[in-house]
Amino acid sequence: MDQYWKAWFRAAGVRAVKTVAQTAAATIGTAAVMGEVNSPAVVSASAVAGILSLLTSMAGLPEVE
Repeated sequence: MDQYWKAWFRAAGVRAVKTVAQTAAATIGTAAVMGEVNSPAVVSASAVAGILSLLTSMAGLPEVE
């Protein structure tokens, strides 16, 4: 695997992990205000956000030349 793809996977992975964490925090916060945190909903929303982040990264990453 050449350097470009290693850098791309690393940058895309970092972005996806950050997105998952942000989505989980937002979902937990919103659910707590409404009175009940639904763990499967938090996991599901976070996983979808991570997948969408990876798909969005396919359009290009400014960190990777």
